[in-house]
This record gives sequence, C-alpha cells and structure tokens, in this order.
Amino acid sequence: MKQLVVAERVCLIGHIVSMVFGLVGILLVIPNAEVIFHLSEVGQTAMQWSMAGGGVVYMILGAAAVFLYALRTLGVGRAMAFLLPAVLISLSSELLGTSTGFPFGHYSYLSGLGYKIAGLVPFTIPLSWFYLGCASYLLARAGLEVDTKPSWWRHIVAIGLGSLLLTSWDFVLDPAMSQTTLPFWYWQQPGAFFGMPYQNFAGWLGTGAVFMTVAALLWKNNPIKFERSQLNLPLVVYLSNFGFATVMSLAAGFSIPVLLGLVLGVTPAITLWWKASATTTQVTIEPATQEVSVASVKVALK
Repeated sequence: MKQLVVAERVCLIGHIVSMVFGLVGILLVIPNAEVIFHLSEVGQTAMQWSMAGGGVVYMILGAAAVFLYALRTLGVGRAMAFLLPAVLISLSSELLGTSTGFPFGHYSYLSGLGYKIAGLVPFTIPLSWFYLGCASYLLARAGLEVDTKPSWWRHIVAIGLGSLLLTSWDFVLDPAMSQTTLPFWYWQQPGAFFGMPYQNFAGWLGTGAVFMTVAALLWKNNPIKFERSQLNLPLVVYLSNFGFATVMSLAAGFSIPVLLGLVLGVTPAITLWWKASATTTQVTIEPATQEVSVASVKVALK
C-alpha cells in the first residue's frame, strides 16, 4: 500500500509540474521564439520535448494518479467500473463528434496531443475525461452523502453536479486551447460563446452524465466510505487543471469563461469537499450503560 501511495503522489506531482512547464512553453517561449536560441543545449532539448509531447505527458500522468488513487481508496472493481465506462463512452462521443458534429458541434483535433484513434481523436482525450470525470463525481457523491444517506434523488443530483463540475472546466479550457497561437483543436463552425457553440456544453453534460450513471449503477451494491483525507487528491486534481485552464484563458483575454467556471465549478467543488470532510469526521458519542456481572466464586481452603 505504501508503494502505491508513493507512485500516486509521484504521478500527481509530475502531472502538475508538466502543466506548469506547458504553460511556460505556450505562453512565454512560443510567442518569443528567439528565447530558445539563448538557452543551453539541455534547455533547448527540454523545450523541444515540451512542445512535442508535453500535453501527452500531463494527461497520462493525471490519469495514472487518479487511477492509482481509485485503486487505493475504491478497490480494483470500482476503479475499473469507472475507468472503462468513462474511457469508452467519452471516446465514442468524441469519435461521433469529430465525424458528424454530434453531440459537441463540428470540430477537429490538431497535433500535439498524441496518436489519433481512427485518425480523429487523440488517445489522451478519453484519459482526460476519466481523470477529471472521476474527480468531479467523487466530490459530488461524497459531498451529497450519497453512500451514508442513500436515496434516488441524491444519486441523480450527484450525477448532475459531477457533470456540471466537469463541464465547467471545459468552459474555461476550450476557448483558450482552440484559439491560442498553438491551438490543439479548432471549431469548423465557431459558436457564440467565445468561439464555442452552446451545443458543446450540452454534449459535455450529456457525455459526463452517461458514464457517471453507468458507474453509479455498477457501484450500487458497493457503498463508498470516505475518510477526511481521501478527497484531497480529487480536489487537487480538479483545482490544478482548472488553474491551468484559467491561466490559458486569461492570457488569451477570456475573463468571462473564467468567472463562469469559478461560480459553477470551483465554488461547488470546494463546497462539496468541505461538506464531505465535515460529515466524514463527525463522531457521535452516545452514553452507554455498562452491565458488570460478577460471578460467584467458590474458594476452597485446605
């Protein structure tokens, strides 16, 4: 178990460092390409590596960190019961979207995010759906006390909130990542929301809700008992990825998506984490009566 925790933390730290490194490359180095020529040979190699595979590495490390966390806290069965639906359903949605325009709108991926499945969707994209979706759903499920006070409406609201947290991240990420000096995808028919069609949000909400519903059904006979510290990683993953998207959007001049994401994503995420932390550490001590029975003892003296 200790080795699993160490591997999880190494992946999480690598995930965050990769995002910071990517921000430096996209926002500082690319607009000022002459800076590269003033770097040492090692620095130039590092920047070339960052531009060629930085996006791939940070998503792989994010998925690895969350999967190791899920193995440790949820067990193999529940971890796989979220991973497989999240990856397969999101990949199906992305393949459908890049082929037909449904459910997100008409868009295409460019280079920089790894090998494209069927020549359309980078293999890293379903991984990002998994790790952000898992973090979002666990925060919503624990914050609403789905497993300690189970009811059908708590399940439904947790799925809805989890999908909203996931979509709120895209509010902030998508405008910047599709309209930077080095875009990773582009919209063939730009929409009214900072270049994104409103249909995109419906696609995100719907896709997230579908695989979270499947996971909830697969988990129904296996309630999850969280301790206070066990939601720290989902919150850190969510906030760090939101921070990456925020810096990108603000650098591109998109402040309204950031504000919207803060209201619909960050604030609920922190509130859910706080509520779950408070409820999981409550200890109720009830007065107990103790009955002491004294058995008769016969002592024989000789």
